[in-house]
Amino acid sequence: MNKVFLKTFGCRTNIYDSQIMAQNLKDFVLVENEAEADIVVVNSCTVTNSADSSARSYISGLQKAGKKVILAGCGAISKGESLLADGKVFGVFGHSEKSNINSLLKRETPFYEPGDLESIDETIVEDFASRTKAFIKIQEGCDFSCSYCIIPSVRGHARSQDETKILEQVAKLAANGYGEFVLTGTNIGSYGKDTGSSIAKLLQRMSLIRGVRRIRLGSLEPVQIDEAFMELLDEPWLEKHLHIALQHTSEPMLRIMRRRNALARDLALFETIAEKGFALGTDFIVGHPGETEEIWEEALTNFRRFPITHIHAFTYSRREGTHAATLSGTVNGKVAKARLKILEAIVAENNYRFRQKYNRNLEVLVEEQKGTLQSGYDQYYNRIYLDSKLDLQKEWVHIEAAKVTEEGNFAQVA
Repeated sequence: MNKVFLKTFGCRTNIYDSQIMAQNLKDFVLVENEAEADIVVVNSCTVTNSADSSARSYISGLQKAGKKVILAGCGAISKGESLLADGKVFGVFGHSEKSNINSLLKRETPFYEPGDLESIDETIVEDFASRTKAFIKIQEGCDFSCSYCIIPSVRGHARSQDETKILEQVAKLAANGYGEFVLTGTNIGSYGKDTGSSIAKLLQRMSLIRGVRRIRLGSLEPVQIDEAFMELLDEPWLEKHLHIALQHTSEPMLRIMRRRNALARDLALFETIAEKGFALGTDFIVGHPGETEEIWEEALTNFRRFPITHIHAFTYSRREGTHAATLSGTVNGKVAKARLKILEAIVAENNYRFRQKYNRNLEVLVEEQKGTLQSGYDQYYNRIYLDSKLDLQKEWVHIEAAKVTEEGNFAQVA
């Protein structure tokens, strides 16, 4: 039997999609080392130029090693046809074709199967190889039209997974020993808008399943956090960390970016949630066309007011086919990187102060070995390093008090 290696780039949604592929491979041997593989399936990301470059570089290396390369993921939609035409890959398949991977990999001639952008996954994932937590994709696609984003064109419009199937999947994974569940999707806050449900209703139903210990959410949009969701903030099973995508903190810039959020409302929301003891993460784009020095200074002043403890900030990446690609007022790359570092430094200091305040009664799911220490994340999504002679992998550990340094949290477990 031919051996297959799955290489996953990008977000948690891609991690989930790779698991669907793995579960549908019936006539191949799945290996954990690409050197052993005859076929490498590249589940690619295309959110930025850097993501595209990483996938292309990886594919070039595989070609030199004589591997048969199959391209999947978001990059299959945006770059697949050209990579196939150039002979860089043997085959290409889109998101809707994941469950057909077994038959596609049997093909003896090059193929291009982009599929459609309307499908919903049918596979029920029952296990996650080499992972301590389970990823649950609850929806696909996005109806927002942010100026900079290519994702709606490669993932399609927002559509929700069937709630019964989601709950069935969670129940099976919980029965298989998983206690932490990470909800993922392209725009998870839109869950249920097309089915008469909501993310709040889904969370409540998930929490009733035996074995569900902690639920973590992917990125939410500020405008999607309603009263029903706010009522869940005191529930013990909800991770005390939310990632709420601001993208910017200048009102004029939010309009240029075609965002639906508004500065005053965002700040009030963050302050309310922070008062409940939550760590708060966000996305932020610097260097978007139109980000003048005046706008940047306004944004920076406003940003300092937000209780942000985690950040996924990146410099603007021009994507063909997006509104932002047509705009003037580009920002010098060095200037954008300098702005990025300022934001990261502010959040690092915020996070340090937060960890000093919330360093007791930590619930840690141990995930991996880091040198002589073991590590995992607490309920605030802060990494903690554990010194112990015990093998704590995949175990839940209660930490009475952690030693807090700028580098991280540390504790000893007897």
